[in-house]
Amino acid sequence: MSLGSLIQGAIGNPFGSQVSGTAFGIINDVLGPMRSKDGIARPARYEVVILPPTGGQNNPDRAGLSRGVREASLKCENIAFPGRNIDTTPDTNIYGPTREIASGFSFGELSARFQMSSDMKEKLFFESWQKQSFNSQTWSMGYYNDYIGKLQIYQLDEQNERRYGVELWECFPKNIGQQVLDYGTTDQQQKLDVTFSYRYWKNLGTEAKLPQALGDRLGDVLVNRLTTTATRQLDSAIPRVAQRLGQFFR
Repeated sequence: MSLGSLIQGAIGNPFGSQVSGTAFGIINDVLGPMRSKDGIARPARYEVVILPPTGGQNNPDRAGLSRGVREASLKCENIAFPGRNIDTTPDTNIYGPTREIASGFSFGELSARFQMSSDMKEKLFFESWQKQSFNSQTWSMGYYNDYIGKLQIYQLDEQNERRYGVELWECFPKNIGQQVLDYGTTDQQQKLDVTFSYRYWKNLGTEAKLPQALGDRLGDVLVNRLTTTATRQLDSAIPRVAQRLGQFFR
């Protein structure tokens, strides 16, 4: 027996037979998806996967990244799916009212809150990640690829299965928030706010197989062309006799 029939039997039919069938059918249509396997998306059912950088092997603070990464992923108390904005400019080269046309994309920073263990290993993890951007002994800044990582956020269903996910590319903790110490908070847990900077994000469903950003591809092409051009210039500068000797000894 459907839920609409049970409700109708309990409260009667105050609207007559012509209305009851449609009204209770709509109730079943509304409540049906909630009782199905898909259910509804709940903000409290999510998963965070932190993928720290793999570069910067010579950084003395590198070892700190191997400690606390799992705890930091599990202790993420609050986070959000990042937004995406289409930047626009007014198109005035038309008659009548102006219109907005797309001119690019922009992505805002992402904030997250983490629960702290008594040894603060979650905070130590983010401190070590930040230190990949500079050398704490010489204060010299590191290379960009040495401190960027990835961050994945998933929406889970009632069976804890991943139903939607996004991945933040070229991500790193830009800001580690201050933590207040207070004698009056004896029954509270210490929390840590972290702000992540990243280049862009894509969802792991329809956009999972998208190529890397155009700027990266152009950079690879430019490097290849410069390498090829330099090689050709060097070959042209070598006398033909030396080239033939090189072929002889190969």
